[in-house]
Amino acid sequence: MNNVEDYHNPIVLERADPWVYKHTDGYYYFTGSVPGYQTIELRRAKTLNGLGESAEVKTIWHAHESGPLSELVWAPEIHYLRGKWYIYFAASDDAVERSQFHHHRMFVLENESANPMEGEWVEKGQVKTQYESFSIDATVFELGDDLYYIWAQLDPRIPGNSNLYISKMENPWTLTGPQKLLTIPEYGWEKIGFLVNEGPAVLIRNGKVFVTYSASATDENYAMGLLWASVDDDLLDGYSWHKSEKPVFVSSERHHLYGPGHNSFTRSEDDTKDVLIFHARPEKIKLVIRLIIQTDTPMLKSFLGMIKDFQYLVSLVK
Repeated sequence: MNNVEDYHNPIVLERADPWVYKHTDGYYYFTGSVPGYQTIELRRAKTLNGLGESAEVKTIWHAHESGPLSELVWAPEIHYLRGKWYIYFAASDDAVERSQFHHHRMFVLENESANPMEGEWVEKGQVKTQYESFSIDATVFELGDDLYYIWAQLDPRIPGNSNLYISKMENPWTLTGPQKLLTIPEYGWEKIGFLVNEGPAVLIRNGKVFVTYSASATDENYAMGLLWASVDDDLLDGYSWHKSEKPVFVSSERHHLYGPGHNSFTRSEDDTKDVLIFHARPEKIKLVIRLIIQTDTPMLKSFLGMIKDFQYLVSLVK
C-alpha cells in the first residue's frame, strides 16, 4: 500500500494493546487484550485491512479456573524465535478483586508448529524476575546473537506503579544476567493519574534501538514516550540510553483520538514502510481502530525523521 487512505479504519474492534507480527509466511498475526480478559485470541490475514472482519480467528488459550493464570489476561504478544512461536502475556490470580490491586505476572506459551493457528500451545511458566511483584507488558527482541526482554514492573523501593526494565534471556522464557532499570516516570506527562511506564515496543533502524512506551492513566492523558540507544552500545548500561523529555504521541482533538498508547511496529504489505499500531479512544469511551498519519506533533516529527522510512501510523482506538 502506498497511501494511508488505502487502510480501512477501524481495522479491528474492541482490542486494546494491539500487537501485529508480520511473518515470512506472508501473514500478519494479530493479538490484543480480549474483552472479558479470559482468553488469548490469534488473528491472521495477508493484509492489515484483512485483520478485521475477514480475518482467520482462533482462541488459542483459556484462563485457568483458579490460580495465578485465572484472571485479567492482558496484552498478549506473538513472536517467532529460534524456530518456534511464543506468546508473552500477563495474568493475575483468582484472589484479586477487579476493583483492587492486581497481582499480575508474566507468562509464556510455546508452539512448535509452523502454523501458529495449529499445533499445541504449551505453557512454559512464569518469567521470573528479581522482584516478586506486579509485572506486565513484556516484549522481546533479537540483536545479533542476543535475545532481550523488556517489561514493566513495580519496584517496592520506587514510588509509582511501574517502571521499565531490560535483561538478556537464556531462552525465550528464562532471564539471564543482570536486570537493569531503563526508565521510571519522572516527567509530569508520565505521572497523570498514575506513575506509569509500560507497554514497551522495539524498532531497530538506522543503527539505533528505539523503544516506545506508554505513560500515565489510560484515559485522554495516556501518551507515548521514546527511548533510544546505539546498536553498538551495551544495552544493559543505563548510560547507553537517551530519553525524550516530551511525549512523542499524545491525544489529538483534531483527529478525535484520545490516549494513544501501547503500540507495536510492523511492516507494510510491500515491505517498504514501517507501520505503527496503537490503541486510543475516539470518545473516551468506545473502542475502535483507525489508521491515520499523525505528524503534527513536533516530537513525533523528530522521531519519524530519525526513522526516515516511517510514514504510516495505524491506530487502534480504545
